[in-house]
Amino acid sequence: MAGLSGRTVRDLRRESRSAVLQRLYVDGPMSRHALGPATGLSSGSVSNVVAELLADGLLEEAGVIGADVGRPRRLLRVRRDSGRLIGVDVGETRVRVELFDLALSELARAERPLGPRGYDVEAVVGHVVDGVAEVLRAAGLAPGELLGVGIGVPGIIEDTGEGGAVVHGQTIGWEAVPLERLLRRSGQLPSHVPYFIDNGAKALGQAEMWFGAGRGARNAVVVLFGSGVGACVVTEEAAQGRAVEWGHLTVRVGGRRCRCGARGCLEAYAGAEALVARWRDTGGRPSAGAGEERALTELLAAARPADGGAPDPVAAAVLAETAVYLGAGLSDLINLFQPERVLIGGWAGLQLGGDFLDRVREHALGQALRHPASRVGIELGLLGPDAVTVGAAVLPLAAFFATGGRRPRPAPDHTRSPAWRAAVEGRLA
Repeated sequence: MAGLSGRTVRDLRRESRSAVLQRLYVDGPMSRHALGPATGLSSGSVSNVVAELLADGLLEEAGVIGADVGRPRRLLRVRRDSGRLIGVDVGETRVRVELFDLALSELARAERPLGPRGYDVEAVVGHVVDGVAEVLRAAGLAPGELLGVGIGVPGIIEDTGEGGAVVHGQTIGWEAVPLERLLRRSGQLPSHVPYFIDNGAKALGQAEMWFGAGRGARNAVVVLFGSGVGACVVTEEAAQGRAVEWGHLTVRVGGRRCRCGARGCLEAYAGAEALVARWRDTGGRPSAGAGEERALTELLAAARPADGGAPDPVAAAVLAETAVYLGAGLSDLINLFQPERVLIGGWAGLQLGGDFLDRVREHALGQALRHPASRVGIELGLLGPDAVTVGAAVLPLAAFFATGGRRPRPAPDHTRSPAWRAAVEGRLA
């Protein structure tokens, strides 16, 4: 029966279960007494929901508090072995697949270099499918035991409903690639196990906001600095974050050609691929056959010699110019979104490190408007190079919590219930 708000008793029960699960996951362990004010539920509702979740095997007791003074209270937490998740990072140099428990502890991992075929669609699909099979096999897990698979990819993601996620990745040559349908075609996973496909920068943002340097912030911008650059903007209106194609902001009219085909994009100056290319163009000499990551390492070694010797002026100039462009791009994000924090992640951002960040911070704060600049912190992310896979795994985890901890069940005519689709579209509470 639906009330005046249109919500049924089942909806209310699901929302109550979701509130308890999310609060325990983020802030637990907690007692039943503390869960009331934390979730806004009555003590009776908390007791009923906790009893259900304990019976379902989703919660467990985690000790007591207050045993010396007054009545002891039993602490509760989410059981880490009550679900399994997979996170996939379709990165610039490799496809990384990781299997996690519900506490996002890694259980197994597989990596596939992109190799000479690069972002060839069939090759990437094959890497994902093979990686999923490998981690399931390593853990002795049946495919149907998964709660879902989250995948972070470059580009703009379109949810086409029953057709699944379609990727528009102009910089990697993907035009309306029906990635979910291609993965389904492999038959690797049962139809009821959902895929959650989203932009890699958004996956990074999810991870840093839940577990890393963004924890506790209401407004933040998380930057993915790899071969290219992208960003996830988190606001109170978009608590799950939204990916923005920040790397294709024009910073110089008629400037260098970007991977997207346009001229003067930020990515043409601030991405690692462009940074190495500019070093080569101005006389830098990375080792023959060096990949992008190794070439960047060599550039940094030339600009900042470990033995304290004189820096290579060409490499140092390229780094200095990159800091100017990246700072200008960050100043635009600060002016537009007025975040509390700007966090820099991605393999290149972490490799460039704190000294480079100091220069970027100086340029960004110097060019941003004084008021938002005075309120923002600019720091490195905390989660390291695996942050995108962790963030990708958060996508099915968040959807699992949004359904009140109800597992996806076999369904012959569809792959998602309305609650699961709402999770994909970012409408989580």
